[in-house]
Amino acid sequence: MLLRTGDPVRDGVRLAVDPGTVRIGVARSDRSGLIASPLTVVRRGKGDLDALASLAAAEEAIEILVGLPRSLSGREGPAAATARQFAVGLAARVAPLPVRLVDERFTTSTAHAALRAGGKDSRARRQTVDSAAAAVLLEAALESERRTGRVPGELVQVTARRAGA
Repeated sequence: MLLRTGDPVRDGVRLAVDPGTVRIGVARSDRSGLIASPLTVVRRGKGDLDALASLAAAEEAIEILVGLPRSLSGREGPAAATARQFAVGLAARVAPLPVRLVDERFTTSTAHAALRAGGKDSRARRQTVDSAAAAVLLEAALESERRTGRVPGELVQVTARRAGA
């Protein structure tokens, strides 16, 4: 989808998820796509996709953005492969709601720095850094859409499984 540069972002709530090995940080935008706020943290494991699908439905999200960890050079390693696999599973669970992969370089470090500047000690930061990182990811995606006029990220394709496969 191409918007004209300078157009406002598409109307509707977006969710951003920062999938870690233990926790999944979740953030949401306001309906106008101007503000990103930490929402919650979901425990990674059994039922996590169902919990995210429920959040997307409750928030009436128009899309879900999943953080894609890349190295400083832009290369993808094992963590990116895991994120892609997670995004495919989530996309299958929430279809036809679009799921997009968005570069998440520096989101966690930026979130830690912001929380530290806000006076949170390391123990308090651990409880909120995942959803704060998701908010940083979402802010960057919304800014990218405003700046370029393009929907951010890479659309995750859900392939239909064949019977017996």
